[in-house]
Amino acid sequence: MTHILLIDDDPTTRMLLKRSLQKQGYEVAEALNGEEGVQKAAQLHPALIICDWMMPIMDGLDVCRQVKANANLSTTFFILLTARGAVEDRVTGLDAGADEFLSKPIDMNELKARVRAGLRIHQLSQDLQKQKQKLETELAEAAGYVRSILPTYLKDDRLHIDARFLPSMQLGGDCYDFQWLDDDRLAAYLLDVSGHGVGSALLSISVLNVLRSRALPNTDFGDPAQVLEALNQAFPMQEASDEFYEGKYFTIWYGVYHRSTGKLEYASAGHPPAVLVTETKTGTEIVKLKTPGLPVGLFDEAVYTCNDCIIESPSTLYVFSDGAYEIHLEDGSIWGLDNLADLMKEADLQITEK
Repeated sequence: MTHILLIDDDPTTRMLLKRSLQKQGYEVAEALNGEEGVQKAAQLHPALIICDWMMPIMDGLDVCRQVKANANLSTTFFILLTARGAVEDRVTGLDAGADEFLSKPIDMNELKARVRAGLRIHQLSQDLQKQKQKLETELAEAAGYVRSILPTYLKDDRLHIDARFLPSMQLGGDCYDFQWLDDDRLAAYLLDVSGHGVGSALLSISVLNVLRSRALPNTDFGDPAQVLEALNQAFPMQEASDEFYEGKYFTIWYGVYHRSTGKLEYASAGHPPAVLVTETKTGTEIVKLKTPGLPVGLFDEAVYTCNDCIIESPSTLYVFSDGAYEIHLEDGSIWGLDNLADLMKEADLQITEK
């Protein structure tokens, strides 16, 4: 049975409204003032509240504000009873969170119509909330799956890898991996699919699986430029027929580290540069590692090039997506890549000193 809460300090008004609503089959609770009304609302979680505006102790506006501030009452429909007819009074009531108004003296037919409409809106809100909760649960499960397949740690006598996956939304389009191609060569890559949500996450996992299984035909996975070219042919997103993938593209940084020589070969496709921080005799050196190249999936004819460098010890290589530095500051500016690089330099210095 549907719960309706009446809040009014006038016993006659409460009696008339209660009788009318009970005849329609509603279960009606009463509160004699605003404070009692807020307490009963929290206890009963009514579908609809009818509340007088002018009351002692706590008026209808304060009741409305407190009800709307309660997350458990977010779908409760709030009708404000008022003898005020001015537009500015209605605006004040709407600003407080009221969903509807009933003018005094109350017309019972109008009351019935507004209650029916309010309860329909409440039911729709409940249904939407359930769907939202279900979607959030499914997204959380999907995000958990993504986290479960990503590596977090690797350490041997020559190198140490530490990884963090912190999407800005529950389900993002970033993905990364590192794996040995043979006893000497380690491939590491990070990709960022355009957009957020299910479509972006699905595409990032698809690319990850292709790279992990080395399923790109006629491709040397030790050649970063060749890998990016093969990905661009395998994922032509502008021609995608699947609605999840249509129009999407991704950026990627792909590197291959040779453990025996310290040589790093790398290529990028529209992705932020990796930052190499090296401690030398003269101080801390920062090098941004990036090659020209369009994001994967935009143009079939995109060309990718490879570059290389020698990583001296001790050094730290940072690979990340643009979410690490595209941070909006209070003055409206963006924090930026240079600030991130400076932070990395400072952090590396602290690690070295320890």
